[in-house]
Amino acid sequence: MTAVTRDVQANVDFWMGFLGLSLVKQTAGFEDAQQLHLFYGDPAGSPGSLVSFLVWQDGAPGRVGHGQVAEIALAIPRGRIGDWLTRAMQRGLRIEGPGREFSAPVLRLKDPDGIIVKLVGGDGPDTGWPAPPLRLQGVTIWSEDAAATAGFLTRFGYRSGGTEDAVTRLVSDHDVLDIRDTRGFVPGIPGTGVIDHVALRMPDAAMIEAHRARLSDVTVHDRLYFTSLYTREPANTLIELATDGPGMAVDEPAEALGRTLRVPSHFTDDVDLRLRLPQFARPGEERRPMRDLPFVRRIHAPEQADGSTVLLLHGTGGSETDLMPLAHRIAPRATLLGLRGRSTEEGVARFFRRLSMTSFDQKDIRSEAAAFAAFWEGAMSAYDLDPRRVTVLGYSNGANFAGAVMALHPGLIRRAILMRPMLVLDPVPAAELTGLRVLTLEGARDPYGQYASALNDWLTASGAELEAHVVAAGHELAAEDLSVASEWMQRL
Repeated sequence: MTAVTRDVQANVDFWMGFLGLSLVKQTAGFEDAQQLHLFYGDPAGSPGSLVSFLVWQDGAPGRVGHGQVAEIALAIPRGRIGDWLTRAMQRGLRIEGPGREFSAPVLRLKDPDGIIVKLVGGDGPDTGWPAPPLRLQGVTIWSEDAAATAGFLTRFGYRSGGTEDAVTRLVSDHDVLDIRDTRGFVPGIPGTGVIDHVALRMPDAAMIEAHRARLSDVTVHDRLYFTSLYTREPANTLIELATDGPGMAVDEPAEALGRTLRVPSHFTDDVDLRLRLPQFARPGEERRPMRDLPFVRRIHAPEQADGSTVLLLHGTGGSETDLMPLAHRIAPRATLLGLRGRSTEEGVARFFRRLSMTSFDQKDIRSEAAAFAAFWEGAMSAYDLDPRRVTVLGYSNGANFAGAVMALHPGLIRRAILMRPMLVLDPVPAAELTGLRVLTLEGARDPYGQYASALNDWLTASGAELEAHVVAAGHELAAEDLSVASEWMQRL
């Protein structure tokens, strides 16, 4: 099965750290390379053991409803229910049960995204304790037409396994599909914390083609590790048919599965892509602590960090990763800390609201600047950053926000690169900015360029050490921005 997580580190800590599954593959997404895709399973990545997650870091939550897989079941030895119950209680996890379903002991708990995980006791081999679950036991599908869903799925090697309460069970030689009648319930909504689809095992591509000929509105994909076909059952649950082979070891040694990021061949594997993908630590590895701070953020630590940090403030409609490729080229050994603006305008992220093209919500600017100041103090401590070696890099709305923070919280920011900035505070408070070093980059053809001079004049009058450049560009960024900013950083 494939689900969506909003927190890669918490996901790894649960599925590897708590459940003990192996991370057998990490790839850039086959459809969208800027989505990290993690596969967990037994150490060999065997078919029938795999659970995968697309990472929508800090993404919006979805809603579980009919037309979705609502639960995943993992098989454990029958006698280990008590051990898993104790382990879950020690971790402070919410638990339901133990209970019994279809004559088997069942323990329910939730992963950090709220996905329901059932541990189902059975007659499989007991390899001692602690030990990860043995395999995938099955999934539960919520359907508003359970009979039609069951009828459709029987064509893939499943047969009736009886009913219990509102659940119809289908069984195969390897696993089960439970179909819960959810007529009258709400439909599901895609997002984090939702299972996107379940994959049913097929022996080979010939079987995929045989099913393709009998189904309508299907798509077939070569996923390198398997061939897959996507279809929807009558009540709209997304079903994948996936071949057992060639398997997870096709592109890396079997003894080192999941140790390195793999990028599908139809995407360019470059630094820019890798910068945008979230980093994580395996259980037991050194990691950065995460704190409850005001802004959604992304941290990228280079392999040979030099102790400096570039804090990134995107432009209108951007995200916390937008400026990472540029910042990495400007300062290759700096740790990158990207923030996501909290104000929204027509569904896009900004750092403060705009009333017109040249007038802004002054109250919003001040409240968000106060939140940024709180974030700054918390981040310096939490991530052990040296504020004297933090450079704020802002573009457009982010640059304007940085300028406002300088005015409202003088002394907080000590170094800044402001690309396509303008003065947005009205009135502009007096501030003592001695010791602040600022580079401003105005676009020669930027329609907002006429407003940059007021910011430059205010910075100079306030005591900042200003270097102002006009580059041959409009409001968009250009190669000259990179060269000027890089040279300026090297002189710090």
